[in-house]
Parts: sequence; C-alpha cells; structure tokens
Amino acid sequence: MSKKLRKYETLFVIHPDRVEEREGVLEKLTEIIQNDGGEVLKKDEWGLRKLAYPIEKKKQGYYILMEFAAPAETPPKLEQFFRIDERVIRFIVVKLEEKYQPETLAV
Repeated sequence: MSKKLRKYETLFVIHPDRVEEREGVLEKLTEIIQNDGGEVLKKDEWGLRKLAYPIEKKKQGYYILMEFAAPAETPPKLEQFFRIDERVIRFIVVKLEEKYQPETLAV
C-alpha cells in the first residue's frame, strides 16, 4: 500500500557566507523526501537577497523555494534538518494541498 502524498512547499534561506554549499543542502533535502516515498516537484533558486531584518549580523541570504509531494511524516524531518544544519538561517514548510495527485497525461 502506498502512502498518501500531500503537496508542500518550503522556503529557506542559506547563510550568505555558505552559498557555495547550497547543492549539499538541496541534495540532503531531496534524499529525505525520496526516502519517505515523496518527490521533488520544483526547485526555484531566488538567489542572494536582502533580508527583512539582520540575522546573525548578516543583511543578505540566499533564498530557495522548493515544492514537493510527500507523506505527512516528512515535513517534521525536514524541519529537524533545517534546525540542525548551520548553513540554513531561516526556513518555513507549508502544506499546499491535503491530497496530491500526480498529473496524468490526457490522450
């Protein structure tokens, strides 16, 4: 039996001095999602932007928006990773849809 997938998005900010390590962060997030039977739907790198207020005395951060489909137990795992990883200075995970249906091709 397959797990019920839901659609989520996460927006996170990478420390401006650690931008070159963003691929490692993205790989780890993708691994967490796929290990739970989910899939990454979209990655959108917004790049280096000014923060609304200084965080850790930094005025800029590297923003990445990611959409994914995953079971309900995945977001807490991602949040745990974000809290532990020093490269990420801010994050949010939001549920977009209660039920995710992969788009099927119409014939």
